Amino acid sequence: MTSMKRRIFLKGSLATGAVGIAVSTGLLTPRVSLAAWSKAAFEAKDVNGAVSALFNTSDMASSDKISIKAPDIAENGAVVPVSVTTSIDGVSSISLLADKNATPLTAEFTLGPGTEGYVSTRIKMGKTANVIAVVKAGDKLYSAQKEVKVTIGGCGG
Repeated sequence: MTSMKRRIFLKGSLATGAVGIAVSTGLLTPRVSLAAWSKAAFEAKDVNGAVSALFNTSDMASSDKISIKAPDIAENGAVVPVSVTTSIDGVSSISLLADKNATPLTAEFTLGPGTEGYVSTRIKMGKTANVIAVVKAGDKLYSAQKEVKVTIGGCGG
């Protein structure tokens, strides 16, 4: 029984050593996969600044083809469920903003070609605010908003 444990230990040590040597010589390189994100947009202090940082323009047209599903009253602003659905063709991104947050941009989703215009997430809201969905389709921006009343703030309140 002891010899079996010893064999397993020796095999594991040999495999770990081989991987270590391969990494140190450059034969095996770890790949880093990080999502691209707009630091300026997430640090912007107002809605127009965030939208401008994301899309280089803040011109948005209101659209009734965007539906925001969020609670009318959120009992806890730390976890507010929000879903956005759109029937606009050629959607390439959907962004969510809460206009009264210290940094309004809460989420930005990039969608691939032929993807259904739907996202769902949970956002943090400091106080009662409008949740704004910005949809990019082609070279145009469309938006819709819904007010969400927050009873307990999620951003330190």
